[in-house]
Amino acid sequence: MSRIAGREFWIIGASEGLGRALARGIVARGGRVVLSARSAGRLQDLAAELAPRARVVTLDVTDDDSADRAVREAGSTDGVIYSAGRYEPMRARDWDAAESVAMAQVNFVGALRVLGRVVPEMARRGRGQVMIVGSLSAHRGLPGAIGYGASKAALLSLAQTMRADLAGTGVTVQIANPGFIRTRLTEKNDFDMPSLMDPEDAAARILDQIESGRFETNFPRPFALLFTLGRFLPLSWFHRIFRRAQKD
Repeated sequence: MSRIAGREFWIIGASEGLGRALARGIVARGGRVVLSARSAGRLQDLAAELAPRARVVTLDVTDDDSADRAVREAGSTDGVIYSAGRYEPMRARDWDAAESVAMAQVNFVGALRVLGRVVPEMARRGRGQVMIVGSLSAHRGLPGAIGYGASKAALLSLAQTMRADLAGTGVTVQIANPGFIRTRLTEKNDFDMPSLMDPEDAAARILDQIESGRFETNFPRPFALLFTLGRFLPLSWFHRIFRRAQKD
């Protein structure tokens, strides 16, 4: 039985890139979507494209009042996909404290703010699906990822804790950790990005994971193995391998 067809998913971070591709993919698989981001303009255009299987609920994940209102407007959806993201390449010697906090607010604290208002209700009704879009960078600290990598590592820990706490409730918790995706965010990088994916490819993999019910995926292979197996290497070795992979 499909976990997407005939069901409604709330996509948080739907205005650009991966979130936009996820919305199109869900509708193509017979589902419905609630589209959320800060600005309504891009969302309205996408909703018109996907009509009548899409509706718009604006949301600023950094604001409590906005989250309260959005949760009321979205209602009891079958699933929620947290795909909101902010990224600025940043090294410790050039640390921008305000920007690193802003990344954490969108990438991690926003998930706490929204999911904390949604998940308890899912548990009470005994069903629901939560997909968190993380990153391969969650597995080990990377050069030039101050703020971003730490926030994604926090998401991975959050998903693992939710999985443990929600076992037996009927709520499925999942996390997808993609590598580099061709978006306006990765356009900021000034280095080669191995195994760079299009948003549509990444979205298809995440939707396949939703269908399967599998807790965690790391992709694309073999690039993902550098991170998952790299957890067992001394950190200095991992950093040398990563720098070499960026150059190749």
